[in-house]
Amino acid sequence: MSSTARKTAPMPMDILGQKGGTPIVSLTAYTTPMAEVMDGVCDFVLVGDSVGMVLHGLASTLDVTMEMMILHGQAVRRGLSRSMLVVDMPFSSYEQSPEQAFANAAILMRETGAGAVKLEGGQVMAETIAFLTQRGIPVMAHIGLTPQSIHTLGGYKVQGRGDTGDQLMADAKAVAEAGAFAVVLEKVPESLADQITRDVPIPTIGIGASAKCDGQILVVDDMLGLFTAFKAKFVKRYAYLGDEAKVAVLAYADEVKARAFPGPEHVFADQVSET
Repeated sequence: MSSTARKTAPMPMDILGQKGGTPIVSLTAYTTPMAEVMDGVCDFVLVGDSVGMVLHGLASTLDVTMEMMILHGQAVRRGLSRSMLVVDMPFSSYEQSPEQAFANAAILMRETGAGAVKLEGGQVMAETIAFLTQRGIPVMAHIGLTPQSIHTLGGYKVQGRGDTGDQLMADAKAVAEAGAFAVVLEKVPESLADQITRDVPIPTIGIGASAKCDGQILVVDDMLGLFTAFKAKFVKRYAYLGDEAKVAVLAYADEVKARAFPGPEHVFADQVSET
């Protein structure tokens, strides 16, 4: 898709149809104003469970709840009319059984108006992905670095180096065969990401993977320089809005202390002027 805004929102099958074509553009969003900025520019907008760290100050995504995902999903939905909404399934909402996953995915889609849900895991989640897709719930898969599994992965490390590359390839093929319409590849070596992109029939969405993936995604607060607690290697800052915000807040504070704000143009007279 070019930088020209699209007129109608794509569906999961539209995203699937972009395999091997013009790269898929996607970003996260958690609020209505940010969704409005992205609407029609992004093919899909993801309400990621990264909201826990980015907006709520949590140490990881593990404490994010269904209620949080619904709240932010609803906010983003209000800002979108030309981009598809995808909502993350939070930790512990889908791992127990396919039935649990279906019940919670149905709640997320019904409450937020999402076009699809995203869940983490490869082969281990293939049965669940098939269960959902066979019952009308489109699924975007997520393999490689899966933040909900950081304790078993040993932290935020690159996944798929050496012998573990075969497992990631198997994961990608498994989620595709199970019916996922796309798969996020996070923090995967470039050559492996390229191979997966060539070998699986569904679009790959890279984040710390390869420019040859079928699409890309970043956390919008990272790329805008709003979230500055840390910066991953794969993040490119397209703006430094956090720095600009600090300058603005300091300027506001100075004017308040100097009684320069509010000025005459910001206050109201006792009577309305007749002219």
